[in-house]
Amino acid sequence: MSPTAARRQELAGQVARVFADSRRTYGCRRVAAQLNREGIAVSVGTVADIMRSLRLQAIQPRAWRKTTVPGEQPVESPDLIARDFDADTPGTRLVGDITYLATVIDLATRMVIGWQIADHMRTSLVIDALDAAARAGHVADEAVFHSDRGTQYTSDAFTTWCTARGITTSLGRTGVCWDNAAAESFFASLKNECYHQTTFTTRAAARLAVADYIEVFYNRQRIHSTLEYKTPAEALAAYYDTAT
Repeated sequence: MSPTAARRQELAGQVARVFADSRRTYGCRRVAAQLNREGIAVSVGTVADIMRSLRLQAIQPRAWRKTTVPGEQPVESPDLIARDFDADTPGTRLVGDITYLATVIDLATRMVIGWQIADHMRTSLVIDALDAAARAGHVADEAVFHSDRGTQYTSDAFTTWCTARGITTSLGRTGVCWDNAAAESFFASLKNECYHQTTFTTRAAARLAVADYIEVFYNRQRIHSTLEYKTPAEALAAYYDTAT
């Protein structure tokens, strides 16, 4: 075997390993980024070619469906994010969304800092998720929390809860998913990479799978292009290393 063929065979094994470790979610760019993080120099084009030869194809997203239900008499709040999904300091600019899972995502690190799952979609679910983030010390004083105009986020109960804790609410426009794109992106990843790959026989099994996806994979293993191919946990650690 020639040195070139041997090198390609070794790379093929590394590509297959990273792809498997990503739970079949990484395309060629993320696979290449992970290999380069590990000190294995390789181009995106080479990885793409190897993935084609190995028939490795990342899980594809399904069609998006609108699920936001506006309230009849919603509490008004300005859009303080204005599609600027960046933040310099963790805990200051947060976004969230809800299905039967409510999430709170930190824009500085893209980490899911609070979440709660239930068999209902009442306002208490989003409050519980934000409360979990606050109790864990991930919400700074005078933080901004941004969401869509779903009935849970425009309710008196949610607004009162946030005001009492010094959290300023921010709302995107009605029917414009791009105004909350960072939160929508997480749910697209969760559904594509977790929900749609498994059939859950019990609610407990679904909750365990969500916990594993968020706390083990998404926050600590999955690299993000918006973080220069770091994980959220690495981005948070880097911030505190720089701050000290």
